[in-house]
Amino acid sequence: MSTPEALYRNAIDLNRYSNSVARRLINAYNDIIIDAVNQLRTIDELAAPVKAARLRAILAQLKDSLATWAGDATELTALELQGLAELQSEFVTEQLARALPAGARDAVRTVEISPQFAQSVVTTDPTQINVVALSDDLFAAVQGAPQTFSLTAAQGTMITLPNGQVVQKAFRGIAVDSAERFSQVVRQGLLTGEPTPEIAKRLIGNLEFGETARTARQLAQAGGQATAVADNQILTLVRTSVNQVANSASQQVYEANQDITQRYKYVATLDTRTSSICRALDGKEFEYGKGPTPPQHFNCRSVTVPVINYEELDFIPPPPAKRASAQGQVDADITYGEWLAKKQKGESDADLLVRQAKALGAEKAKYFRRLAKKHGPQAAIAKLVRDDGSELTLEQLRARYGPAKS
Repeated sequence: MSTPEALYRNAIDLNRYSNSVARRLINAYNDIIIDAVNQLRTIDELAAPVKAARLRAILAQLKDSLATWAGDATELTALELQGLAELQSEFVTEQLARALPAGARDAVRTVEISPQFAQSVVTTDPTQINVVALSDDLFAAVQGAPQTFSLTAAQGTMITLPNGQVVQKAFRGIAVDSAERFSQVVRQGLLTGEPTPEIAKRLIGNLEFGETARTARQLAQAGGQATAVADNQILTLVRTSVNQVANSASQQVYEANQDITQRYKYVATLDTRTSSICRALDGKEFEYGKGPTPPQHFNCRSVTVPVINYEELDFIPPPPAKRASAQGQVDADITYGEWLAKKQKGESDADLLVRQAKALGAEKAKYFRRLAKKHGPQAAIAKLVRDDGSELTLEQLRARYGPAKS
């Protein structure tokens, strides 16, 4: 059994893609805030009644502009996710074909993506009746169409963010909260006599209009009270949505080809920022439709890859693949626990301890090392996680395993 290396590289590319989309939305959002701040800087020399009226106008315009931004952000996200679903489906289909001998590649089934799929993902609350979502199945029934493998709008309605919201509602929430936050900061500053330049600095930090050079993360870090929170929320929403749609498209292709692959492997990112639940799931295999799929949480970067049983198909597998880690390329079969337990190329013993402490915390890392010696690295990771995917507290670990030791 072997998984094409390109599927692991694809996980990195998806993260880069989400950063690119998020930066476009963040730049548009930040420019609205910066424009309002620039207008705010002009009210100092106005008489009190005129100043108050001008401030109300600025705040009203900001609210309207952010509402428009939320609508535009929803449309752009739907457009990007639709294209992503189509590309990901084509990519995974191609990778499945490449994993087979030349004479068997025509057996790989393709998946059709409904034109309304991403729009349904972004805008439709699954608890509400959606006529558009029913149109795919209705059309097929009326036309008497043969069975096809597709990702429909009806399936899109079932995809929500980890908190149950849809993207459209989340963007609207950002717009409303941001307008209120901006208003509070300005009113509080004016009431306390804070100079306008200082209020402006608190609102936007070091940002300038039309930023293009910084990454999405850098924009969030450079911002102020009116931008930093929203920028991080936008990045989180986009990254999570990209993960959802890419994994949905991949899973649909895998399920359409269950004569080639009957199981999938959960693959987490090998770095110190990986969540507890994804650490525990990394490397585990599940039957399609019977196991967890990413995203398991906001900002989830995990993916799934097909498990192809070459022995049953009587095919010769490709050479062993590699997967990326924070220390470079490692064997694809290495799990998160094994990666965390062993020194990587160029690492010293001290470096390993630092990496473990950064991932788990210094005290929990001690428990991990003890449990890894007794049960193995991946089992040790699982023992640090509760059934709901959250980490055990130090108190809970002490109650189970006694005092931590180096």
